[in-house]
Amino acid sequence: MRLFSDSIGRKVVMAITGLLMVLFVIGHLLGNFSIFAHGINAYAEKLHHLPALVWGNRVVMGLAVIVHVILAIQVTMENQAAKPTKYKVERYLKATFAGRTMIWTGLILGAFIVYHLLQFTIRKTPGLVLEQDALNRFDVFTMVVSQFKVGLIALLYVVAMGGLFLHLKHGIQSTFQTLGLSNGVMLPRYGALGKVLSSVFLVGFVAIPVTIFFGILK
Repeated sequence: MRLFSDSIGRKVVMAITGLLMVLFVIGHLLGNFSIFAHGINAYAEKLHHLPALVWGNRVVMGLAVIVHVILAIQVTMENQAAKPTKYKVERYLKATFAGRTMIWTGLILGAFIVYHLLQFTIRKTPGLVLEQDALNRFDVFTMVVSQFKVGLIALLYVVAMGGLFLHLKHGIQSTFQTLGLSNGVMLPRYGALGKVLSSVFLVGFVAIPVTIFFGILK
């Protein structure tokens, strides 16, 4: 299936959907951080009482992810077809590792999103502890802690967040460039923004499984 006949149009839509996902990741990280104050059950309960907001967000982000993945595959295939192999070494000298592996880190993240939804949203993966807390709310805290005590699951999340780091390190700068918002002065600044944001996401998301696995967060 080919979305948008114009190559520039595809890249612009990729950039816009990418920005939507970055905004979602920021909100998701802030919400997840409530676990360190043992407030994630209250946070989840508030979301439970806002079904229109939650489902509207899920639909928008689901469509954004699907469109982004389809366009990323199309653009990657077009780029490979347009570049002769004799320029391969020269391209590698100019491109960063994060830039060269965008399609692969994107596919890793896509697979991770499916697993993450099955685990903590649909709640159909093995070993989940599904209980109520003392206030008769669904005990998200216990569910999350029970999962990240399993080394393989904690490691999976760390690896996936490494993929997110690489993807956004290049993707944030590339997004502003694609939207025509960069120049010789701003491009390095967008690159720095990409590095800072992706590093914050890496440390923030990885902190949760790591502190649980090592018994720091109980």
